[in-house]
Amino acid sequence: MARYTGPKTKIARKFGQAIFGADKNFEKRKNQPPGQHGPNKRRGAKKSEYAVQLAEKQKAKYTYGILEKQFANLFEKAHRAKGVTGEVLLQLCESRLDNVVFRLGMAKSRAGARQLVSHRHITVNGEILNIPSYLLKPGDVVGIRTKSKSLEIIQDALAYKPTFDWLQYNDEKQEGTFTSAPERIQIPEDIKEQLIVELYSK
Repeated sequence: MARYTGPKTKIARKFGQAIFGADKNFEKRKNQPPGQHGPNKRRGAKKSEYAVQLAEKQKAKYTYGILEKQFANLFEKAHRAKGVTGEVLLQLCESRLDNVVFRLGMAKSRAGARQLVSHRHITVNGEILNIPSYLLKPGDVVGIRTKSKSLEIIQDALAYKPTFDWLQYNDEKQEGTFTSAPERIQIPEDIKEQLIVELYSK
């Protein structure tokens, strides 16, 4: 499946945020838009409402590593669900298996988490699952395949695992439980989801 494999620092500079995680190159040039000539009159022009909404959608897609069609499908699912559409959309993004593997600290990035899932290193409720876009349900247990627990890349990541209120991690078993979809206030991503809703509502 096609994935963005281009320069991530360039994309991060476009949005002015380190959306792919810690990036030394971004920190050096975060105030300079991408492009060899730096800021120009065109970049400085006021963006249209549509451009602002589109940029926010693109930022969300790059942040979670979701393709256009997948993202549109998630929006439709969120639109049909009960609750605030924008918040439900972000909850669905957070419920993806690759994102939860990243949140549990089993990988240092979402791209790394997708690779672990695709290469069959991750289990859900004791069964190997290699679908990064799989949407977890409350109570699902995400673990590391027994043969993969000694992998250096996983052990290095687990040494710095963060904690989130909607996830419970068991150090001894090296597995985490997806207890519930997070509330909007619990999601740390700087995404203005209402702009995305307005874009799709056109």
